[in-house]
Formats: sequence, C-alpha cells, structure tokens
Amino acid sequence: MRLGFCLPQSGPLASTEALVAVAERAEQIGVDSLWVSERLLWPLNPRSPYPAAPDGRLPEAAKIQLDPLETLAFVAARTSTARLGTSIVNLPFHNPLVLARRFATLDVLSGGRVCVGLGNGWSEDEFEAVGVPARGRGRRIDEALAAMKAVWTREPVEFAGEYFRIPRSRIQPKPIQQPHPPLYLAAFAPAALRRVALEADGWNPAGLPLAEMASTFRSICAEAEQAGRDPSTLELVVRANSSLANRPLSRERPPFVGDRGQLAGDIAATRELGAHELFFDALGSRHVHTLADLTAAMEQLFELARRG
Repeated sequence: MRLGFCLPQSGPLASTEALVAVAERAEQIGVDSLWVSERLLWPLNPRSPYPAAPDGRLPEAAKIQLDPLETLAFVAARTSTARLGTSIVNLPFHNPLVLARRFATLDVLSGGRVCVGLGNGWSEDEFEAVGVPARGRGRRIDEALAAMKAVWTREPVEFAGEYFRIPRSRIQPKPIQQPHPPLYLAAFAPAALRRVALEADGWNPAGLPLAEMASTFRSICAEAEQAGRDPSTLELVVRANSSLANRPLSRERPPFVGDRGQLAGDIAATRELGAHELFFDALGSRHVHTLADLTAAMEQLFELARRG
C-alpha cells in the first residue's frame, strides 16, 4: 500500500516555505505521493452544508486556499520522486480542454508524476460563481471526461458534444503517462459510483466508515466487471482526514481520528481491505498549528503506517 500526505496548501500555513519544507521532508522519509485540493471560495452565508463536517460548516482554514495545479507545479520543481495528485479538483467548474492541457503540462514538467483526482462539486455558491448549473451536472461531467481523454490520447483532436466542442486540432503536449495519467474520482451517489466503474482508474473516498468503504469498492469492481472491464485494474485510493489524540476516543470517532493505537488499527484495516494507496491530511488536526507541528504529524503518521 502506497503512502501519501497532503501539502500545506490551505490556511495560515499555506506558504512557499511550508510547501518546500513538507515536500522535501516527505521525499526524505519515503512518502510516495503529495496531494492538494480545490476550494474556490468561502461564502459568508453558505447555501450548502459542507459534507465533510458534522455541523456543515466550512473549516476556517479554507478561507486561504492556494490553487491546486499551480501549487503542484511549484512543488514539482522541488521534488523528484513523489507522485503529485489532486483530491480533488471539481470537474464541472472547468472547461475540459483547458483542464486537460493543464494536467498534461504538469505531467510533462514533473516527469510523469501526476494523478488526476476529480469530483462533482457540491457548493451551490461555487456553481453560481463559475456560471454553471448544479442541476444536470452528471451529463456535463460524463461529457467533460470524454473530452479530456480525447485531448490526452488523440492527435489530431476533434470532439463534439452537447456542452463542449473542440474543432479538429493539434493539441500538445500529451501527458508522459500513457494513455493518460491515472484518473481517480471522488464519488458517493450511485450514478457517480457507476462513473468510477465505467470511466476511472480508481475511487478516492474520504470520511466513510472502513466497512462501508470496502463494500462500496466491491460493488464498483463488480459493476466494472459486468461492463467488460478488468476489475483488478481499479485502485482504491483513500484520503484519511487525520488527527492524532493523546488518549483513546469513543467508538463514535471518525476513522483516522484517535490515539496512536486507534490510528494504527485504522491503517491496518485499510491495508486489509485492499487499498492501493492511503494518504493523510493532517491540516485539520487540532494539534497542528505550526509548520513544525505539521512535519511532526507527518512523521508520526508514517511511522505508524510503516510499523503496520
């Protein structure tokens, strides 16, 4: 099971100094991948509850958010081995031609280290801000994925759909990774999970109980097999929103939140359910306030993971 870590891309720690320090230290200790996310805005009067928080409130750290692809391009120049992933970029907010070119450029500049993690979007405020309707976004996402794959894999490129059109053109660069960088989708609704089975290279869940994660991934693989795909090619790439406590927490705790023994158990369970990759996000931990805290949390989490 590969191991990764989220970069200090949001909140008061987001800085060039912190990005370089965490990325370089991560490679020194053997981290396999580095990850970023996307948040367009922090609405003062949000119309949609934040799905990752019990109270539906966006974390304060999300008020400051470096753009994901520019952040990875910066980090690519300071690293040499770690894979560089998005978890996630919301596909409906972007033109697929422009986004595909940006990912292809990043793959070239990084020497073929990019992982493309995409999501559906959930914030009504963000949909409004980019001028895209939230209703009917499933069809738009399906078409955008097809357009991105066309940009990555065809030469010349030509695409005609309901929402997007690309005239017959030469579009370079192509990604180093062929046919394209690994494509992971964050999905929870049935239609989105079916999209993983039919179109993606893997599933990128976060925040689910591990037993539910295991059963859902089995269902994805079964549907992929029914569609004629080899289910063994699909990867389970788990995002662990982590916080290390000084004492054991109650049974109602979220996964990857607890003391060393509880987190070690969660890591072992993730490995046992067949996850291909596990990456930690410690930025939301109540014990992380400084760059030194974040680096220490990374080292502690990787020590736990490697012991297991």
